[in-house]
Amino acid sequence: MHFLNRSEAAHLLATRLFPYRGQHPLVLGVPRGAVPMARVLADALDGDLDVVLVRKLRAPGQPELAIGAVDEHGTVLCDSGLVRAGEAHVREEIRRQTEVLRQKRELYSGVRGPIDRAGRIVIIVDDGIATGSSMVAAVRAVRARAPRQVIVAVAVAPPSALLRVRAEADEVVCLHPARDLMAVGQFFDDFSEVTDAMVLDALARPLVHTDPTRRVATQRAGA
Repeated sequence: MHFLNRSEAAHLLATRLFPYRGQHPLVLGVPRGAVPMARVLADALDGDLDVVLVRKLRAPGQPELAIGAVDEHGTVLCDSGLVRAGEAHVREEIRRQTEVLRQKRELYSGVRGPIDRAGRIVIIVDDGIATGSSMVAAVRAVRARAPRQVIVAVAVAPPSALLRVRAEADEVVCLHPARDLMAVGQFFDDFSEVTDAMVLDALARPLVHTDPTRRVATQRAGA
């Protein structure tokens, strides 16, 4: 399966998640790429929109390889590679990524403060999952705030990562389980960078009702 862009993937996810419309879900995007996607879902499902802040911990000399993850409260998810990376590297990487998360929360809170997760149906959205570390950290961070249910919605992910995430979430919706995933962007015609300005715009605009089925048909017709 191949997507035109993140917007098409988001509308396809919205059709899969349509049973949650009317239950006022809280839709959380993983910044930055997934926040505009989360905006589409929040509009389509008549929900609220917020972000969940997690960062992967990067392997020495391999910044694309995750060896773990950390959330904005400082909780660290350890993968097997964390031990091999060395204590000094891990300590510095945690410090660096925690500071990035602090800056992101300060920036996004200028638009709105965090929405309480307690008792809510929470849908965590991302454009794709590689190892699963960041998403597992996101699910655990949300779980700590006592939601009623945690659903993960992604465009693409390998089966191994989906297995990890399904062990943590109440439900996982993935449009394309990809055994050949090398990079999430390989499954999108347009995988342009999402900027902080785009995230702030998605958070700031009033939510509106949309019809995800009609939007998907329109995008495909214009492809």
